[in-house]
Amino acid sequence: MRQSFIALTLAVAMIAAPAWAETRVPRAQSEISLGFAPLVKEAAPAVVNIYAKRVVEGRANPFRSDPFFGNMFRDFGSTRPRVQNSLGSGVILSADGIVVSNYHVVGGATDIRVVLNDRREFAATVLLADEDSDLAILQLAGGSDMPHLDLRDSESVEVGELVLAIGNPFGVGQTVSSGIVSGLARSGAATGQGRGYFIQTDAPINPGNSGGALIDVNGQLIGINTSILTRSGGSNGIGFAIPSALVAQFVEQARAGNSEFERPWAGIFGQPVDADMASGLGLDVPGGVAVADVHAKSPFAAVGVEVGDVITEVDGAPVNTPAEMLYRMSVAGLGGTAAMTVFHDGAARVVDVALTEAPDRPARDPRRMGRGAVFEGLEVVTINPAVIAEFGLPMRASGVLVTQVGPAGGRAGLRRGDVLLAVNGAEIATSAEAERALRAAGRKLRLDVQRGAQRISMRLRF
Repeated sequence: MRQSFIALTLAVAMIAAPAWAETRVPRAQSEISLGFAPLVKEAAPAVVNIYAKRVVEGRANPFRSDPFFGNMFRDFGSTRPRVQNSLGSGVILSADGIVVSNYHVVGGATDIRVVLNDRREFAATVLLADEDSDLAILQLAGGSDMPHLDLRDSESVEVGELVLAIGNPFGVGQTVSSGIVSGLARSGAATGQGRGYFIQTDAPINPGNSGGALIDVNGQLIGINTSILTRSGGSNGIGFAIPSALVAQFVEQARAGNSEFERPWAGIFGQPVDADMASGLGLDVPGGVAVADVHAKSPFAAVGVEVGDVITEVDGAPVNTPAEMLYRMSVAGLGGTAAMTVFHDGAARVVDVALTEAPDRPARDPRRMGRGAVFEGLEVVTINPAVIAEFGLPMRASGVLVTQVGPAGGRAGLRRGDVLLAVNGAEIATSAEAERALRAAGRKLRLDVQRGAQRISMRLRF
């Protein structure tokens, strides 16, 4: 009771003290003991250092498959594969050694060593990894009775909360930095191959902190530190953490045996609603995601969502960007439904949208052009909703997608992600049709290709 009274008196004195008041030394043990030391002692053992090795392929010789220049430039541009080391952090989430870290720390690694705070070392294997979300779930070999952190539902986190970031910046050893939650629902920072949804903090985060813990004052994990905004390469007080709600979904899928993260498919193309759009759509304030295109097989199309509608809430939580909407669908998980509030023709309605994967039908039927083909090494697949989602194609894309160009295709100007529409004037709809048309091509070849918003006609002579 006496300690509580002293702390309260100190707080009142700090508020009431004028700006010119002198600083003084602490006058009681309770004032000296103020700090995060008990919290750090409890949480730090569950934050680990991760050392990963990966083999990086050397640069390929562009003339390797050329019949004329192949021998002449046998060693041109070739480099040997090399071993690349990476350093990062991770967080133990269970007594049996489940660890979460960033994809960019362990993705593609051939050897992973995890070092605990007490210097014990464990080998680790990747159970599930996803580059788009920049998350990976590891399993420690022989892990049992491990120190671990509990996950807090990140939906309950508020701006202004005190937080600690724990990791291994620059490899100097485990380090703790403090700050607050500076913002929520940040989706402007790129991670992996896309844009994520983050908790923003001003707790200093530096290289090596990636995969480390962002904890609250109760020692619960609210996020995994992943990236910073900086001009100098060091911390400028704008750091981002992946919310624990998404981490929980990764752990659940990893325990279910998934090696890749499965996320619900929206099957729509949307954009944030600004002030001008809000006025035109009849909204009182800007907000929500305006639907610009809908795939015919989309679960949104199944419940009557149309172009021009605005999605304002997912399961009661407001959404303002496509990344935020997809994040909330991912947190809800596969197999159920999500309640979507949709603004249509001046009125709001709630629809239950099925949370399912993108259909992989018709079969993508991958084909690779073999020796003697016009474009040896060219790989193509038939476009379906799953391919559209995987490669970020327009909702109405159809035809055949180039997934690998091969040496000859690269020299001809083809690129990975191109959509083949026609060969020598004949439209193609499947990878099998593309293979037959290319094999039947003579010395002259015309390809009609869709590349982003451009339609390109390539004329080649062999």
